[in-house]
Amino acid sequence: MKVKQETEKMVNLLSKFISLVSYKLPDDVEKKLRELSEEENHPLARTIYKTMFENQKLAYELKRPSCQDTGVIQFFVKCGENFPFIGQLNTILKESVYKATRETPLRHNSVETFDEYNTGKNIGNGIPSIFLEVEENSDKVEIYTYMAGGGCTLPGVATVLMPSEGYEGVVKFVLDRMTSYGLNACPPLLVGVGIGTSVETAALNSKLALMRPIGSRNENENAAKLEKLLEDGINAIGLGPQGLKGSKSVMGVHIVNTARHPSTIGVAVNTGCWSHRRGKIIFDRHLNYEIPTHKGVAL
Repeated sequence: MKVKQETEKMVNLLSKFISLVSYKLPDDVEKKLRELSEEENHPLARTIYKTMFENQKLAYELKRPSCQDTGVIQFFVKCGENFPFIGQLNTILKESVYKATRETPLRHNSVETFDEYNTGKNIGNGIPSIFLEVEENSDKVEIYTYMAGGGCTLPGVATVLMPSEGYEGVVKFVLDRMTSYGLNACPPLLVGVGIGTSVETAALNSKLALMRPIGSRNENENAAKLEKLLEDGINAIGLGPQGLKGSKSVMGVHIVNTARHPSTIGVAVNTGCWSHRRGKIIFDRHLNYEIPTHKGVAL
């Protein structure tokens, strides 16, 4: 009975957290949008930023999603091997999504492929997406929650480059996608670039890149340099807020890289829109929690 009560408690807290993510941007995103708006010189772009801030203010006051497309929920989880509810975690995450869908409410975005019907629950085959990493000698769980909307998903793409293409090939691949599909993702964008050995490793890395705090740099000196070069290059395109022209195109470019096969360079791009709805919650074994992405917020 106690386990059931505790898992219900975690479902309730997580559903409230998912709702929070839908209407309150993380601190780093809010800060970066303010910086970009202050640096902007184009009159229309400045007006658009003003509208964005008003939208966020109303969303928080009304406790309603800041964008009608609340996306497909994705969880990036680092769970300690000694966390007492590790065995129930998948069920807890799914139930919290359904509860948040009903109570926030969230738009129904889970459509079963080929059968072509909307489940009406934001739960379906493989939805929500759950990516789990188990951590040794830990009894806590860290959960990144991300709302992968249709617009910010559209530029997502992955491929495997021949090794002779080198990192110049990575740059070309990223810039080709940003100049052709970047408009669809509601700029200014957070661009996640993943590098690995194949399309699936690169794609996951590119999503993990979107979870990093804005302004952080890759620990590898060469990767950090490439982040800056890509950021400057994409900004030079001048997409501006909502793609209607401006001095900047991105909130940042993050690279997450893992080791690769010597014959391949797997590369992927994923983007976060200006309303980059992600948040991190950490539970200890007693379900005490902290939310480092949203300081001062209680559920």
